[in-house]
Amino acid sequence: MSTTSRITATALAAAVGMTALAACGSSGGDSADAKTVTLVSHDSFSASKSVIAAFEKESGYKVKVLMGGDAGKAVNQAILSKDNPQGDVFFGIDNTLLSRGLNAGLFSPYRAKGLDSVPAALQLDKGEHRVTPLDYGDICVNYDRGYFTRHKIAPPKSFDDLTKPQYKGLLVTENSATSSPGLAFQLATIAKYGDAGWQNYWKKLKANGLEVVDGWEQAYNDRFSGSAASKGKGDKPLVVSYASSPPAEVLGKKPAPKEAPTGVATGTCFRQIEFGGLLKGAKNEKGGKALLDFLLSKKFQEDVPLQMFVNPARKDAKVPELFTKYGATIGQPATLAPETITKNRDQWIKQWSSLVLK
Repeated sequence: MSTTSRITATALAAAVGMTALAACGSSGGDSADAKTVTLVSHDSFSASKSVIAAFEKESGYKVKVLMGGDAGKAVNQAILSKDNPQGDVFFGIDNTLLSRGLNAGLFSPYRAKGLDSVPAALQLDKGEHRVTPLDYGDICVNYDRGYFTRHKIAPPKSFDDLTKPQYKGLLVTENSATSSPGLAFQLATIAKYGDAGWQNYWKKLKANGLEVVDGWEQAYNDRFSGSAASKGKGDKPLVVSYASSPPAEVLGKKPAPKEAPTGVATGTCFRQIEFGGLLKGAKNEKGGKALLDFLLSKKFQEDVPLQMFVNPARKDAKVPELFTKYGATIGQPATLAPETITKNRDQWIKQWSSLVLK
């Protein structure tokens, strides 16, 4: 799910000591130091410098963040290195990938403080507390308002619209095998068209000029024409992103516009829930538990919307006006039961790869 302002990740990374993960794993580094707690996450993790500093002051731990690419890659790397974990806590495994981490025995049970303030619908591992819900959002197609205004074309609203001739060559999405937003979008089409129809739908998308890239950062920040980060170089006015991405394009603009420069095709959405968990074998288990408590605290939860542009998991966390004013509210996002995803995910990804990538 989830994003370093999903646009300002690189700029904020240095503020909280973020570094990239090595492809072959690591020895855990500073996790062996009882004064350091290491958070492993995807590239879109972000938190305000002041919020991290408050936790460090209160707890006595220094936070180190290791980022490992898109969520799919980060989860796969965590599983591959589970016998020698790279850190103490993992942030960013979502409901599309959750069973993969749980079945691999990636996490140790821990009931984080503040869990009573999280709606039951978000607590997908409520019985065992191996993971803690930390945020949620809706994966949807976003569109560049300026492009469609200039070309006098109505932006798409639904999955069916995306296969129409007027949208040929306009959509970029993420690889289902390596990206959680990409997988969520695939699952949305499965929820919409069922086992009998989703593959035919993707054949139509491919025939209509679909572009596929590895992860969200590349799709949104490089290829999407509506992203400020692309600086006009992106040429795809449609991208698979978040219903809460438009506020990111407004953040810091003065005067504030009446509407965001990007919009959301509200008939293309899938609900994504992100979790954090204490990594089994963590070298600083005590620090990891303290960090999980912090991630679910109101201080961190109220920092989430304008840092990662997703909704806080806590129902009592305040959401800023900019987030609610410019983001899209999705009343009925597509969903699939976790057990259905667990049973079929790997086969669905193989089928998708064979259809779309060849």
